[in-house]
Amino acid sequence: MSEEGSQLVRVDFYQLSRDPAEAALPLIARKVLSDGGRLLVVSGNEGQRERISRALWSLGPETFLANGHAGQGSEDRQPILISDKPEPTNGAAFLAIADGKWCEGASPFARTFYLFDDETVQQARQVWRELRTREGVEHFYWKQEGGRWVQAG
Repeated sequence: MSEEGSQLVRVDFYQLSRDPAEAALPLIARKVLSDGGRLLVVSGNEGQRERISRALWSLGPETFLANGHAGQGSEDRQPILISDKPEPTNGAAFLAIADGKWCEGASPFARTFYLFDDETVQQARQVWRELRTREGVEHFYWKQEGGRWVQAG
Protein backbone atom coordinates (compact mmCIF):
# COMPACT_ATOMS: atom_id res chain seq x y z
CA MET A 1 0.00 0.00 0.00
CA SER A 2 1.84 3.00 -1.20
CA GLU A 3 0.75 6.45 -0.16
CA GLU A 4 0.19 7.60 -3.74
CA GLY A 5 -3.12 9.24 -4.56
CA SER A 6 -6.04 9.53 -2.21
CA GLN A 7 -7.46 6.03 -2.54
CA LEU A 8 -8.75 4.75 0.80
CA VAL A 9 -7.65 1.19 1.50
CA ARG A 10 -8.86 -1.23 4.11
CA VAL A 11 -6.90 -3.94 5.88
CA ASP A 12 -8.77 -6.59 7.86
CA PHE A 13 -6.64 -8.50 10.38
CA TYR A 14 -7.96 -12.03 10.97
CA GLN A 15 -6.42 -13.82 13.95
CA LEU A 16 -6.67 -17.55 13.30
CA SER A 17 -7.15 -19.29 16.62
CA ARG A 18 -9.44 -22.18 15.75
CA ASP A 19 -9.31 -22.78 12.00
CA PRO A 20 -6.40 -22.69 9.55
CA ALA A 21 -6.34 -20.20 6.67
CA GLU A 22 -7.69 -22.78 4.23
CA ALA A 23 -10.87 -23.03 6.33
CA ALA A 24 -11.32 -19.26 6.67
CA LEU A 25 -10.53 -18.26 3.09
CA PRO A 26 -13.58 -19.80 1.38
CA LEU A 27 -15.84 -17.51 3.43
CA ILE A 28 -13.82 -14.44 2.43
CA ALA A 29 -13.57 -15.55 -1.20
CA ARG A 30 -17.31 -16.23 -1.49
CA LYS A 31 -18.09 -12.71 -0.22
CA VAL A 32 -15.58 -11.05 -2.58
CA LEU A 33 -16.95 -12.95 -5.59
CA SER A 34 -20.60 -12.36 -4.65
CA ASP A 35 -19.85 -8.63 -4.67
CA GLY A 36 -18.38 -8.93 -8.18
CA GLY A 37 -14.74 -8.72 -7.12
CA ARG A 38 -11.65 -10.78 -7.83
CA LEU A 39 -9.28 -12.11 -5.20
CA LEU A 40 -5.55 -12.73 -5.11
CA VAL A 41 -4.47 -15.18 -2.39
CA VAL A 42 -0.79 -15.03 -1.45
CA SER A 43 1.23 -17.56 0.52
CA GLY A 44 4.92 -18.34 0.43
CA ASN A 45 4.13 -21.93 1.42
CA GLU A 46 3.47 -24.18 -1.59
CA GLY A 47 1.69 -26.81 0.51
CA GLN A 48 -0.63 -24.19 1.94
CA ARG A 49 -1.39 -22.85 -1.56
CA GLU A 50 -2.41 -26.38 -2.63
CA ARG A 51 -4.60 -26.86 0.47
CA ILE A 52 -6.30 -23.52 -0.16
CA SER A 53 -6.99 -24.43 -3.79
CA ARG A 54 -8.47 -27.81 -2.78
CA ALA A 55 -10.61 -26.15 -0.08
CA LEU A 56 -12.01 -23.66 -2.60
CA TRP A 57 -12.80 -26.39 -5.16
CA SER A 58 -14.28 -28.85 -2.65
CA LEU A 59 -17.07 -26.79 -1.13
CA GLY A 60 -19.57 -28.90 -3.06
CA PRO A 61 -20.86 -29.22 -6.62
CA GLU A 62 -23.11 -26.18 -6.35
CA THR A 63 -20.83 -23.94 -4.31
CA PHE A 64 -17.24 -24.56 -5.43
CA LEU A 65 -15.08 -21.47 -5.96
CA ALA A 66 -13.10 -21.66 -9.19
CA ASN A 67 -9.45 -20.77 -8.81
CA GLY A 68 -6.09 -21.15 -10.47
CA HIS A 69 -2.41 -20.82 -9.69
CA ALA A 70 -0.10 -18.07 -10.92
CA GLY A 71 2.27 -19.32 -13.56
CA GLN A 72 -0.13 -21.89 -15.01
CA GLY A 73 -1.55 -19.63 -17.72
CA SER A 74 -4.86 -17.82 -18.13
CA GLU A 75 -4.33 -15.91 -14.88
CA ASP A 76 -6.41 -13.02 -16.21
CA ARG A 77 -9.45 -15.33 -16.35
CA GLN A 78 -9.23 -16.53 -12.75
CA PRO A 79 -11.72 -15.03 -10.28
CA ILE A 80 -9.41 -16.30 -7.52
CA LEU A 81 -5.71 -16.50 -8.22
CA ILE A 82 -3.34 -18.22 -5.81
CA SER A 83 0.26 -17.06 -5.86
CA ASP A 84 3.46 -16.60 -3.90
CA LYS A 85 3.68 -12.93 -4.93
CA PRO A 86 1.31 -9.95 -4.51
CA GLU A 87 0.99 -9.45 -8.28
CA PRO A 88 -2.69 -9.31 -9.29
CA THR A 89 -2.38 -10.68 -12.82
CA ASN A 90 -6.07 -11.60 -12.56
CA GLY A 91 -7.01 -7.94 -12.04
CA ALA A 92 -7.85 -8.47 -8.36
CA ALA A 93 -8.60 -5.46 -6.18
CA PHE A 94 -8.70 -7.74 -3.12
CA LEU A 95 -5.70 -9.45 -1.53
CA ALA A 96 -5.72 -12.26 1.02
CA ILE A 97 -2.44 -12.94 2.80
CA ALA A 98 -2.77 -16.53 3.96
CA ASP A 99 0.59 -17.31 5.55
CA GLY A 100 0.77 -14.41 8.03
CA LYS A 101 3.75 -12.85 6.28
CA TRP A 102 2.87 -9.26 5.34
CA CYS A 103 3.39 -8.30 1.71
CA GLU A 104 2.24 -5.46 -0.49
CA GLY A 105 1.75 -5.04 -4.21
CA ALA A 106 3.21 -2.29 -6.39
CA SER A 107 -0.22 -0.62 -6.30
CA PRO A 108 -2.51 -0.66 -3.27
CA PHE A 109 -5.35 -3.16 -3.11
CA ALA A 110 -8.79 -1.79 -2.22
CA ARG A 111 -8.96 -4.31 0.60
CA THR A 112 -6.48 -6.71 2.16
CA PHE A 113 -7.40 -9.68 4.33
CA TYR A 114 -4.39 -10.42 6.54
CA LEU A 115 -4.68 -13.85 8.15
CA PHE A 116 -2.23 -14.69 10.91
CA ASP A 117 -1.85 -17.23 13.69
CA ASP A 118 0.11 -17.61 16.93
CA GLU A 119 3.37 -18.06 15.01
CA THR A 120 2.98 -14.77 13.11
CA VAL A 121 1.15 -12.66 15.70
CA GLN A 122 4.22 -10.54 16.48
CA GLN A 123 4.59 -9.54 12.83
CA ALA A 124 0.86 -8.76 12.70
CA ARG A 125 1.22 -6.46 15.69
CA GLN A 126 4.10 -4.64 14.00
CA VAL A 127 2.09 -4.25 10.78
CA TRP A 128 -0.87 -2.90 12.79
CA ARG A 129 1.37 -0.26 14.39
CA GLU A 130 2.88 0.69 11.02
CA LEU A 131 -0.50 1.01 9.32
CA ARG A 132 -1.71 3.34 12.07
CA THR A 133 0.87 5.88 10.82
CA ARG A 134 -0.33 5.80 7.20
CA GLU A 135 -2.92 8.14 5.80
CA GLY A 136 -5.81 6.65 3.85
CA VAL A 137 -5.65 3.25 5.54
CA GLU A 138 -8.47 1.82 7.65
CA HIS A 139 -7.72 -1.31 9.61
CA PHE A 140 -9.95 -3.66 11.53
CA TYR A 141 -9.29 -6.63 13.78
CA TRP A 142 -11.37 -9.83 13.69
CA LYS A 143 -11.16 -12.87 15.93
CA GLN A 144 -12.86 -16.24 16.02
CA GLU A 145 -15.49 -16.66 18.69
CA GLY A 146 -17.67 -19.71 18.92
CA GLY A 147 -17.12 -20.69 15.31
CA ARG A 148 -17.77 -17.26 13.81
CA TRP A 149 -15.82 -14.07 13.16
CA VAL A 150 -16.45 -11.04 15.36
CA GLN A 151 -14.91 -7.61 15.15
CA ALA A 152 -12.76 -6.89 18.18
CA GLY A 153 -11.06 -3.91 19.81
